[in-house]
Amino acid sequence: MNKDKRYQILARLRDENATPTTELNYTSTFELLIAVILSAQATDVSVNKATDKLYKVANTPESILALGEEGLKSYIKTIGLFNSKAANVIKTCQALIEQHNSEVPRTRKELEALPGVGRKTANVVLNTAFGEPTMAVDTHIFRLSNRINFAPGKTVLQVEQKLLRVIPDEFIRDAHHWLILHGRYVCTARNPRCGACVIYDLCEYKKKKLDLEE
Repeated sequence: MNKDKRYQILARLRDENATPTTELNYTSTFELLIAVILSAQATDVSVNKATDKLYKVANTPESILALGEEGLKSYIKTIGLFNSKAANVIKTCQALIEQHNSEVPRTRKELEALPGVGRKTANVVLNTAFGEPTMAVDTHIFRLSNRINFAPGKTVLQVEQKLLRVIPDEFIRDAHHWLILHGRYVCTARNPRCGACVIYDLCEYKKKKLDLEE
């Protein structure tokens, strides 16, 4: 795929959604961090249902730490891997209090040092909370980048690095959200909605549907 086609794809996604953001509910950087930790291998919908109740009771490192691991589990037990996530969230709250004055750090190195925070989680926080030009590659972005030949790669890191190379500066802040949303709702894994796709004519997916009626 050439740069002109990539530019057109991003321009159309921007026209469709000028101010994209995460679908996770949050009102502070700390709430976003916890929600992203909880969202690993879980849907945003399931995380929001849990955090909507949790954050009414505890939404700071101190208040979540006060719940304790078992107390936290009672709020997040409907989310996959809740046992390990509860342990990581409690440890992260402890680390934020002891090492960062209860503030979410702004550097990748410090974020990735927190329990339960990997590269993807750090990228989401850096991008969504702090406006950094990062690219958090989840399953949707990985699939979409390879499927339409936008930024193919064999690993998540390869796709991330290629996306950062080929996406123009004017799009990089929001590209992460556009690609996730397009992969989540239009270019879905099993049955892509080609008839609802604003980039259909630019797409290089070899198996895309020829019949555009939906």
